[in-house]
Amino acid sequence: MEGNISILFAVLWPMIGALACFIAGRMDKKLRDYLAVFVTGIELVLFIILFTKVWNGGELYFVLHDFCARGLWFRLDGFRVSYALITALMWMMATIFSKEYLKKERNRNRFYFFLLLTLGATIGVFASDDLFTTFIFFEIMSLSSFVWVIQEEKKEAIKAAETYLAIAIIGGLAMLMGLFLLYSQTGTLAFGELYHALQMAENKAVIYIAGACMLVGFGAKAGMFPLHVWLPKSHPVAPAPASALLSGILLKTGVFGILVMTCNIFAYDYNWAMVILICGTLTMAIGAILAVFQVNLKSIIACSSMSQIGFILVGVGMQGLLGEHNQLAVRGTYLHMVNHSVIKLVLFMGAGVIVMNLHKLDLNKIRGFGRKKPALLFAFLMGAIGISGIPLFNGYVSKTLLHESIVEYGEVASELGISSFITGIEWIFLISGGFTFAYMLKIFIALFIEKNDDQAAMDAYNKKYMNKQSTFALISIAVCIPVMGMAPGIVMDKMADFAQGFMHGHELHHAVHYFSLENLKGAAISLSIGAIVYVVLVRMVLMKKRADGVKEYVYVWPTWMDLENSSYRPVIGVALPFVGAVVCRIADKTADGCAALLANTVLRPARNRRPLQYCSRFTYIVGDMLDGIVAFLNRTVCKKKPLKFSFVNFFTVSTTEVRRTSTLITRSVSFGLLLFCIGLLMTLVYLLIVA
Repeated sequence: MEGNISILFAVLWPMIGALACFIAGRMDKKLRDYLAVFVTGIELVLFIILFTKVWNGGELYFVLHDFCARGLWFRLDGFRVSYALITALMWMMATIFSKEYLKKERNRNRFYFFLLLTLGATIGVFASDDLFTTFIFFEIMSLSSFVWVIQEEKKEAIKAAETYLAIAIIGGLAMLMGLFLLYSQTGTLAFGELYHALQMAENKAVIYIAGACMLVGFGAKAGMFPLHVWLPKSHPVAPAPASALLSGILLKTGVFGILVMTCNIFAYDYNWAMVILICGTLTMAIGAILAVFQVNLKSIIACSSMSQIGFILVGVGMQGLLGEHNQLAVRGTYLHMVNHSVIKLVLFMGAGVIVMNLHKLDLNKIRGFGRKKPALLFAFLMGAIGISGIPLFNGYVSKTLLHESIVEYGEVASELGISSFITGIEWIFLISGGFTFAYMLKIFIALFIEKNDDQAAMDAYNKKYMNKQSTFALISIAVCIPVMGMAPGIVMDKMADFAQGFMHGHELHHAVHYFSLENLKGAAISLSIGAIVYVVLVRMVLMKKRADGVKEYVYVWPTWMDLENSSYRPVIGVALPFVGAVVCRIADKTADGCAALLANTVLRPARNRRPLQYCSRFTYIVGDMLDGIVAFLNRTVCKKKPLKFSFVNFFTVSTTEVRRTSTLITRSVSFGLLLFCIGLLMTLVYLLIVA
């Protein structure tokens, strides 16, 4: 061991707390609930202390040598410690909210166990300093968060969990293959050593293949198109606190991995940056369009998360394209990650308030619920304004920086002959921002302005729709949205200065005038587009009049455009198993044919077989004694129906068959593979425990 051991403690503490909460829950449910909040509270305090140390004294690190022969490497710089702090804060608020949300739910012990286990794994990802450490905690996080999705164990939850797990496993295997290829070319997986090691690598094609494999793994977790299919299905079925963390934090672990590759492996690489930019643009636009068409409240917010990840990936791509002049893109990327985490915690917890009262998510059934509920109104309003990029709120600041980075690269793009392409990216950026405003307007008007068919039933919840602890968790985070946005130079610029070193960002050559006419013009264009989309598309196309004249929201998205059901499930669930079965059947028949050929040629037995020999003296003596008993019975009791059975022959044949079968097994490939696997397992146990 070497370095600051408190980093390792910060990773392991939630995992220890998970076990303690599970044991406590078997005895006292209230004790478990308070213990879970205590565990997350201690984690938050610990990272406040670590944050202060990094702020005052630079980076902290810890190395656990010889773990799985590679060791575990952790480091906390400005970016990593600040995002770990945000993670701890959000986890504590979600845990506080879970107490009321889950009070009537089943399997709460299981939920809290995996909630805290996932916290430890997520901290491990953000604190990691080499890709091996990242991979270990990334996989623990993916598998433990799977339980969140399947928590309610309904048909929809089981199907969504299957998709989530399949994407997680496929992504994990692709990432592992990428790590193998990368290590074979560089001999290291440490973040700080990769760039210089890759300059010496001879086969650049292998590096790109490794990068593509890892992009599949990290992109799947980030919800990047076309690996986003799990996201719109998983969020609506998971408990609201879990949805908040899935969207606000776990998506960012995927972005973290993409940032590691972009800033260390493919630093300033034009081709890589262009791939990320295109993927980000598609994710941004498609997510926004999907969100506008949804009718389920949590589905809208989930598709919104996909779109906002696209905004972040556009920033990551612009970092690579701008090279050493990437200050605006670096700051915009980091700040939009932070803003999205805060906003999605507010929106999903707000959706959770509705679910725990009405147990419904359809906009037609929950419309009007927010009327005369000021706390819920304030929280949703802050989230909607923030994510829409309205000036004086946090989302406007980060989107302005991202937009400025695109405009800045436009000057370079004209020299490269791709100015029209970058202009197209800019307009897709502005239009996607407009769609963001449109779907948030759709939610807000449905919940707080429109009336329900049975508005009296909605108003019955006005007095008691969430307790004081849930109100505290919701409002305290919602307040951060305007505070961060109203004084960007004091709050958000300081945050960006502290975190930009991880992405190799440089100091700004000039101050950003967030409220200049040019920047306000960009926001005005997006908001105007959003207002038009809401009036024309939402009110005229996505709403239909009922027989009584009341308009209701309709879902008109074509089923054939559902990638999961139209493409992924038929290919992965039907075509690949069928092809695999055919290949295995051919291989099986080929092996049988070769065995039969050898048996009738080289290994053909001699023509003159020796008579069957007694296998051993012992079996002969026992068999002869039993045959004597049979002969005695045939002369007395069984005289009319004598027994025709020889124990000597039975023992001889049986023993011979056992020996023959044993010989075949020990000479078979399957038996050799079995012994090989046992040997590998014993070696792994040795490395983990003895070595």
